[in-house]
Order: sequence, then C-alpha cells, then structure tokens
Amino acid sequence: MAPRLNIDRITTDTPDWTSKVQIIDMSRERENPEKKIRLQNLILEDEEEQQIKAVLYGDDIGYAEKVQISETYLIFAARVRVSPTLYGKPMHKFYWVLDKETIVEHVKPTDEHEKPLPPSTKLNITTFDRIVYMTPHSSVEISIPLLPIISKLNYICLYI
Repeated sequence: MAPRLNIDRITTDTPDWTSKVQIIDMSRERENPEKKIRLQNLILEDEEEQQIKAVLYGDDIGYAEKVQISETYLIFAARVRVSPTLYGKPMHKFYWVLDKETIVEHVKPTDEHEKPLPPSTKLNITTFDRIVYMTPHSSVEISIPLLPIISKLNYICLYI
C-alpha cells in the first residue's frame, strides 16, 4: 500500500502515494485558449489545511461529475507537475493531474476506518442577511471630476 502523505510532502519525485483531501472548490469546464484543450480545475485541501490545485483534461472531465465540493476523498498516485509561474504566483509549487490512472476513493461519513475531514476553516462564509453589516457605512461618497465641475454621487456599496 502506498504511504499516506500530506500535500507538502508530495513532489514530482514521489513514486507512489496516497493523500486524504477535501474538495474546496471546483471550477466550470473551460477551454484553454492557447492549446485548445478542455480543462477543469479543483482546489483540494488536506488534513493540515494545505491546498493544491488539481486539473482534469479532456475526456477525464466526466469524472468530476462523480465528486462533490466539501466531500473527503483518498487520492492515489495522481500525476504531479510543477506549477507554471508565468502568469503569477501559484498556490503551491506543484499541481496534480487527475486522469483515468488516478484512483479517487470517496470517504463516506459512516466509514469506521476513515473519518471525513471537517469543514475547512479557511473558508469565510457569510449569509446574505449579514452582508449589510459588513461595511462600516451603507453609502459612500465618490467624487467624479466633470470638466471644471466636481459632482458628488452616492452609491450603495455591496462587498461580496
């Protein structure tokens, strides 16, 4: 059986591994404009709340329909790639490619041997009725210069 490792211990040189993760976010399927390849991104978090991006490409995207956000999974030996830094700072040095060779096993809440991970504490969840209290003032004055005249407009600000 492959050793159980947390996200930070898994590199491109790690031969066989298992990681217990929770899906924190799942993007919509999209097409890479440069390579004309369909892809879907997932954000995974382990037991130590370390996060990593996982990517599904092409026909493998169909497997994403079988996983759900906030559920816990055991992932066995996904391909590990170095994150590109061309467009900004990635969330982790590596990212995982989930494909037909990757085994993704759901950890059920009733499982006696494996317990699901608790909800992430990195999430900042606010109900809609609390949004109004998140800003110090419900209206903000904004000055807009119009030629020599400066007019002030009041806008209602809503930060989500």
